[in-house]
Amino acid sequence: MEAILERCCGLDVHRDTVVACLLTGSLDSRPKKEIRTFSTMSKGLHELLEWLTEANCSHIAMESTGVYWKPVYHVLEGSMNIKLANAQRIKNVPGRKTDIADSEWIAKLLRSGLIEGSFVPPADIRELRELTRHRKKLVSHASAEKNRIQKVLESGGIKLSSVISDVFGVSGRALLQQIMADGCLNQDVVESLVKGTIKKKLPQLMDALSGALCKRQTMHTF
Repeated sequence: MEAILERCCGLDVHRDTVVACLLTGSLDSRPKKEIRTFSTMSKGLHELLEWLTEANCSHIAMESTGVYWKPVYHVLEGSMNIKLANAQRIKNVPGRKTDIADSEWIAKLLRSGLIEGSFVPPADIRELRELTRHRKKLVSHASAEKNRIQKVLESGGIKLSSVISDVFGVSGRALLQQIMADGCLNQDVVESLVKGTIKKKLPQLMDALSGALCKRQTMHTF
């Protein structure tokens, strides 16, 4: 393979360690190879950065598997050119695999310009993505929990959703809290808890609340 980079490094990243293979030398000669293993703790990653900086390494490549690449990328970002490679596209030939062999293979591919880097958005966009994904997950969890509560209410004959469009609105939550507290839902109590136009549906609401939950359902549902 024809070389196009004089100083480059391949990284094989794992949870606790990162194996680095540094290749240096002129393009028309066999490169000098140096392999070191660093901890993925913050101190170890900064030692990796210092080593690569002292060696005047210009390009780095590593696989984008899992989330282990993220702290490595964060520390090295801005100091040198980093290519985040798709693991399937740089898969090594069949045979005995080792961390050292993998890092050396990545370094050789990088030196010859055979690694196509994946798109990595700027740091602020990455942070925004993390926040939006987390929010989506929380909304999904909340929806699943609401559905579970609805099923328990239905199983106990409490048909709130047939009368109130949003069981988890202000009026619905007040009624649920009352059910959870002591289960007393006479007409005066219900009328004092509901708000707005729902007061006009008081007869239907009393019918919807005529069911009952056992103690176990109350304890484990709310």
